[in-house]
Amino acid sequence: MTRKTLADILSSLYAVAIFGFIFLPVAVLVLFSFQDGRLPVPPFNGASLQWYRAVFADGKLMGAMLNSLLVGIGSSIVACLLGFLAAYALARYRLPGSALQRGLLIAPMTVSYLIIALGLLTVLNALHLPLSLWTVSIGHVVINLPLCFAIIYSSMGDHHINIERAARDLGASDLKVMALVTAPMLMPSILAAFFLSVTFSWDEFIIAFLLSRFDVTLPVEIWNLLRSGLNPKTNAIGSLVFLISILVLVVVELAVFGRAKKS
Repeated sequence: MTRKTLADILSSLYAVAIFGFIFLPVAVLVLFSFQDGRLPVPPFNGASLQWYRAVFADGKLMGAMLNSLLVGIGSSIVACLLGFLAAYALARYRLPGSALQRGLLIAPMTVSYLIIALGLLTVLNALHLPLSLWTVSIGHVVINLPLCFAIIYSSMGDHHINIERAARDLGASDLKVMALVTAPMLMPSILAAFFLSVTFSWDEFIIAFLLSRFDVTLPVEIWNLLRSGLNPKTNAIGSLVFLISILVLVVVELAVFGRAKKS
């Protein structure tokens, strides 16, 4: 056996171990979501769709899933828009303290979500604003804006400047250049930032828990289920969340990387 063959075998075993470590819990969760029994624990008693039917018949879970979609999509749109505007301003104009501004924009990525949630809760209480899905959306904009800014800003290379100058020479205003030239060129990065933001918002619990009251998101509702003990519906809803995440990845692959390959 040659060194190259041994290295290939070891690298393959390493890859199998890594992917097994990552996806084994997901596989177990999906398997026991079909458990024909009251408890989602071994041994596996047989396949059944009863818990998926129970999930779709549960109005609270379906309402929480809809709330998560609304909060995730809405907050991600706002975060991407603000992130794009901030990235464009700091990349194309000489602003006072631009390095400090970039640092302040990215700083929330280094702060615990619990600290951010407690700070937002204090501010909202001081302003006498009621807790709702709107306040959850504000919190998700705060945590996702730095991510969107970092992704979009890092993709604004100098090669885009010549195209923007050509558009201005043809009579386009700064607003038209930004909306009709720069934004389309950065669309893969904008879409990547948007879908990542949706994913983080979809799974976020601490901010959603502290900044909501009666209308809750899916992670909060799942936590409410777990408070009463093991429930097979949690495995079923977790499998559905995993399926939605896979669909989002497929959309990102087709919309972002597929477009990049064609260009």
